[in-house]
Amino acid sequence: MINFNGTIVAEDANILTQNRAFLYGDAVFETVKIVKGVVLFLEDHYFRLMASMRVVRMEIPMNFTMEHLEEQLLSVASVNNMLTSARVRITVFRNDGGYYLPTTNDVSYLIHASVLEQQLYSVASGDYEVDLFKDFYITKQLLSSIKTTNRILNTTASIFAFENELDNCLLLNDSKNVVEAIQGNIFMRIGDKLITPPISEGCLNGVMRKQILALAKKTANIEVVEDIISPFDLQKADELFITNVIKGVQSITKYRKKNFSSDLATALVERLNDQIMPS
Repeated sequence: MINFNGTIVAEDANILTQNRAFLYGDAVFETVKIVKGVVLFLEDHYFRLMASMRVVRMEIPMNFTMEHLEEQLLSVASVNNMLTSARVRITVFRNDGGYYLPTTNDVSYLIHASVLEQQLYSVASGDYEVDLFKDFYITKQLLSSIKTTNRILNTTASIFAFENELDNCLLLNDSKNVVEAIQGNIFMRIGDKLITPPISEGCLNGVMRKQILALAKKTANIEVVEDIISPFDLQKADELFITNVIKGVQSITKYRKKNFSSDLATALVERLNDQIMPS
């Protein structure tokens, strides 16, 4: 079951032949994590979604408040018996009509959920190898910082990673700087300095990125900066990790011939869990 415009319907109820999200990628989305009936980082997700809709000139419905969004997200998790721990995605798309030029800026939305096995975040054990994806590049523009359904670069990079037996790829912008991973923001620790690319480099304005930046700034003996990361910097790093709301923090153990530790990532995950589920 899914939530389509506030109504629980069967998954095949939304016909795609005129759907602009399907035809043109004319949609934005948010993926949230629900734990024990709570939408984690709800306010950050809500305001990013509103900002994304404004960027692509969608009309924001009058009833589309944060409380309304929370109610709709939780309703899908509830009807699917997933309130304990779930991944829930809301996709907001411009209504049918027109070709590249739409006939309306009014929107509809669709919400669906899948169960998550773990409530708490954890740093996975085992190898996690990445390399650069250089077939296509992210542009340094505002559209790159929001979550639209135009993710063909990420899809192609995922196939490249699979074909080359990699766990992930690091994406570059049109200045050939490291921007992010396929499905998350990138952080690099060199000594006592933690670095992540600024939004102006074209990376996603990640919700978990914001949480990790805030937690790291409260960590003793760590300097936190937003700065350009070149591919050459990766070889000098002591630690690399990827962040997103579903996984939390994913440590990178190997980039080419360089191996990395996960000390800071582990400490940040512990503090993140304390934040979302205080004892």
